[in-house]
Amino acid sequence: MKASNTQLALAVAAALASTSVLADNDTQKLQEQLDALQKEVSALKTTSGFNLEFGGRVQLDYNYFDGAYNADNEGSGGSDFFPRRIRTYVESEHGNWDHKLLLEFAEGTAEIVMARVRYAFDNGLKVKAGKIREDISLNALTSSKHINTIERSSLANTFSPFFRWGASAYQYFKDSGFRYAIGVYKNDAFGATGSDENDKLTLAITGRATWSSASPGDVIHLGVWHSYRDMGGNELGARFARGEVRETNTRLVDYAAGGVTSPLDSLSQTGLEFAYQADSLTLEAEYASRSLDAANSADFLDGERFDGFHVSASYFLGREQRQYKASSALFVQPKNIKDAWELVARVSEVDATSRLQGTKATTYTLGTSYYVSSDIKFMGNLIYSDVEGAGTTALVGDEDSGMGFSARMQYLF
Repeated sequence: MKASNTQLALAVAAALASTSVLADNDTQKLQEQLDALQKEVSALKTTSGFNLEFGGRVQLDYNYFDGAYNADNEGSGGSDFFPRRIRTYVESEHGNWDHKLLLEFAEGTAEIVMARVRYAFDNGLKVKAGKIREDISLNALTSSKHINTIERSSLANTFSPFFRWGASAYQYFKDSGFRYAIGVYKNDAFGATGSDENDKLTLAITGRATWSSASPGDVIHLGVWHSYRDMGGNELGARFARGEVRETNTRLVDYAAGGVTSPLDSLSQTGLEFAYQADSLTLEAEYASRSLDAANSADFLDGERFDGFHVSASYFLGREQRQYKASSALFVQPKNIKDAWELVARVSEVDATSRLQGTKATTYTLGTSYYVSSDIKFMGNLIYSDVEGAGTTALVGDEDSGMGFSARMQYLF
């Protein structure tokens, strides 16, 4: 990739140079400029302090769903074919500094997913600022290009705010296997707008600590995270999770189904993580809980607690192994994988019920992935969800279960 970027830069520079020199019909001057430019590029390529890289991903999805997933249409079958993610990034390094800009494109729009500047101290401490991912949930922190199911668990989608503007610091201690991360972010997630009624900035404080014992094919991972979020009197968003099928008209986990939303002063979230890897087998389990602090202490949802969990197992038929990145405390797909099959099974649940309202959804997923290469992957998932709770009838009527099928083609460049 770096070589092609260099050639592109050289071609552009040459074209610019030729505009001026050809006007004077001075081919000798053009050759001198090209020779000088080539020497500078060669010097940059051998300089350890310079690095520039471009890349991205294209994920094309097909979904079929019925029952509770399509409750607005009396549970009849629905389907869609759509670009799930089209992303491109640019990264650079200069000494102890590095940056990454990640953009996502849709029809007629573009979004900044990540815009990070980071500094690495000599003792291993790293500090970053910009639009960055909060350290919440092992499954949520795993990149979409490395996850072994098409959609993340309902727990991850409920509790993680993913990328937010802020600053954080983290450090990994190789000798002990301990890693910590702490950050402060603008809280414009979960229904919050990032400011209160007086237009004062509202913040979230999030921390994560992990311990791991890791060698290739032999990993134990333990983690805990906590997040306190100032909601500024804003109403908590009602729809927590879709039920792990993307383009449906009903989100199955809805705390306000059959009732009302609640303005909050704050909310607190805590999660636990466990992972174990033995050669081709990888097990993951998480539990998380959310506690509400309502703006009105008389609100019956004040002090309410919602929770969720997921347990998953994946296995490579050809004895490939997922890589564990201890410095980030997460898994990525096997390096240089080719012509390989991975099987995965997962059960997840998020309970957003209270005494008078809300739903709980339990979702079961069976899936497989075929890796043509490290850059090309085909995935298929079969999903089944049950819905229950006081708000079930209001949300989905008599359709208290649903089936879904998802397929994906992924290309990395």
